[in-house]
Amino acid sequence: MAGTLTVVPMLDAAQIGVDRVVTTTEGKLLVSVAALAVAVVTAWLARRGRERLAERVRPAVADVVVPIVVISVFAAAVTVILDAWELSGDALKVIGSPSGPTLGRLMVTGIVLVGGYVVTSAVRRLLDDLIGRSDAVTDHQREVTFRLSQLVVWISALITVLGVWRVNLEGLLIGAGFLGIVVGMAARQTLGALLSGFVLMLSRPFEIGDWIEIGTQGQEGIVTDITMMNTRIQTFDGEYVMVPNDVIGGQSITNRSRKGRLRLEIEVGVDYDADIDRAVELADDAVEEIEESLDVPSPETVVKRFDDSSVVLGVRFWIDNPSARRRWRARTAAISSVKDAFDEAGVTIPFPQRTVGGREQGGRDPTLGGETPVAESPPGGDE
Repeated sequence: MAGTLTVVPMLDAAQIGVDRVVTTTEGKLLVSVAALAVAVVTAWLARRGRERLAERVRPAVADVVVPIVVISVFAAAVTVILDAWELSGDALKVIGSPSGPTLGRLMVTGIVLVGGYVVTSAVRRLLDDLIGRSDAVTDHQREVTFRLSQLVVWISALITVLGVWRVNLEGLLIGAGFLGIVVGMAARQTLGALLSGFVLMLSRPFEIGDWIEIGTQGQEGIVTDITMMNTRIQTFDGEYVMVPNDVIGGQSITNRSRKGRLRLEIEVGVDYDADIDRAVELADDAVEEIEESLDVPSPETVVKRFDDSSVVLGVRFWIDNPSARRRWRARTAAISSVKDAFDEAGVTIPFPQRTVGGREQGGRDPTLGGETPVAESPPGGDE
């Protein structure tokens, strides 16, 4: 009992000492600085410990918990500072005054915006955790999914803020609808390119670095950049071409890099008197010897058609990591190898031949026989 009576006066004395310190200006400054220091240190420790927390729980949970802790710590620091400077009552009076609802709406707006930022960060980390290691989903598709999620979050935040400020959403939506019609009529080509770009990003017929051809006689080259409005291509002449996405969406797209290999074909004619089976075997062996040709699938030579002077063979083979340079280098090597093999084996590659004859002036064709009359000089001519 005596111990208890001794402790109570000590606690009262300590409380009185604290009150005396806080009532002075120096004490208030000390409390304010201490509160801010504690808040800053706590926020720094929370951010440093986020990675360790992410190892124990999902990283998306850590991305949500850490900002909440930081905001709570700073809110507590502000409360302590207001209480130290005896401004808590004034703050409550401001909230209860006619301007109080406006202040409250500003606070709610700030909380909603911060919450939107926190949620988008958590969504990005969640997408990385769920589909980041999947080979079925490309990096671009994951980025498009995040952008769509981000758009939904911020639209929801905007609607919430407008509701807090008691904005007539019905009238706003009607006005937005009319504005959308006007803008759509005025910028239908731009919107068409934008929508086509969105479709391209979802369907993803090509990636950056792919070798593509747009249309049957269109642009051909390497894709260097893809945006919502256009696609940039570097042609094999070194030119950079910017193609609108709506143009790409309305034409056929040939992607020669998607599978990582490409089949090439060269045509060669052999004489009608040649052994076709022997010529096919020689062509296959010749193409197999070139460096660019793949072993699997193996080269294949087929008889394609009868021409005027030859039987046309189609020599087909595959190359990997296709590019324009590798294609032309492989075709050149294949043509040279096939010709050398045919020359060595005595297989003739025929070519069209024509005999050109002429007629003497004023006479018959000498090849038809008979005498050739001599044209007489006109009267009064030179001798």
